[in-house]
Amino acid sequence: MSDPTDEPQVPSTPSESPVQRALRLKQATIAARAGPPRGGRFQREQAARIAAGKSRPWMSR
Repeated sequence: MSDPTDEPQVPSTPSESPVQRALRLKQATIAARAGPPRGGRFQREQAARIAAGKSRPWMSR
């Protein structure tokens, strides 16, 4: 069984409407998503503006 104290409780203001609560939760979910990759080959390719076809070597003849 799960104990109610195990779940993280987000304090919400009593005057918060259901729509405001949904928006707050949605924004928190979006903020928690992983961002674009940083560093390494991806960033070097983006900085060098390598053509899109370079990532598909089978397309060249």
